[in-house]
Amino acid sequence: MNNKNLLVVILIVTIIFSCKPSEEKNKTINSTSEQELIFPKGKIITNDNFVGNAWLEMLVFADSINQNSVGSVTFEPGARTNWHSHPNGQIILALEGKGYYQEKGSEKKILHKGDVVKCPANIPHWHGASSDTEFIQVAITSRVNGPTEWLEAVTDEEYTKR
Repeated sequence: MNNKNLLVVILIVTIIFSCKPSEEKNKTINSTSEQELIFPKGKIITNDNFVGNAWLEMLVFADSINQNSVGSVTFEPGARTNWHSHPNGQIILALEGKGYYQEKGSEKKILHKGDVVKCPANIPHWHGASSDTEFIQVAITSRVNGPTEWLEAVTDEEYTKR
């Protein structure tokens, strides 16, 4: 085989192998724990404003220029915030899993990946995971008129009510 033919064979083999999809790219992901997270899970929240385990990864801290804080919160199944309100409201972006959101006096809403909630100012509400599924959210909270006001825990009866 001359050099020209050898070069053609090498080129063809290179093209064939470079076009073959990798097994890693085609691997099916079967569980949430195997999925790649958008943001790190963060540190477990140790205050008394949550029922169950939740983790927080702060993404943006409020400062004198931009008084909004942004955090990614991961709730284990059944975990939730206490009732609370925000002087300037809050925005919740659902990233993964199944979650709940409820304002005082309103029905509980079910949240799925891609849902967005605009929590009104000074309206008591809570949010968290469903009883059987982890829930990951991004919370955007303005600090212009003061901090979050934390209230009583969400009872199991309130949590399970449809």
